[in-house]
Amino acid sequence: MKLHELSPAPGSVKDVKRIGRGHGSGQGKTAGKGHKGQKARSGGGVRPGFEGGQTTLARRIPKRGFNNIFRTEYATVNVADLNKFVDGTVVDTELLKASGLIKKELDGVKILGNGELTKNLTVKAAKFTAAAKEKIEKAGGKAEVM
Repeated sequence: MKLHELSPAPGSVKDVKRIGRGHGSGQGKTAGKGHKGQKARSGGGVRPGFEGGQTTLARRIPKRGFNNIFRTEYATVNVADLNKFVDGTVVDTELLKASGLIKKELDGVKILGNGELTKNLTVKAAKFTAAAKEKIEKAGGKAEVM
């Protein structure tokens, strides 16, 4: 096969619709825009979200609550998930990310106390729950706040 022999799959390439090229073309006169109105005009049309003067959906829906833009959001890991590491490992955010336990570290990692821990680990994180700290130390490890 040579370059000049290549052709697209049959039916995959369509001809461009040439509008406004006379009434014999089937798209002449009004060029597929119908008669008059805002959408028939040059540069006509409405902005995205415009509902013809009716109050927009965003304004009709009731607003509740408050979004604190300064809040700290932690990536969370349960104590039970730490059992996948070998005894004596130093577990930090890089290792948690590499092992797939967290995707993004956000504002830091928080260790939660759900489940049991059987391995002796040194865990470095931004925050620990009281139960998590207790379980890590009970298993012979250390919980270090970064």
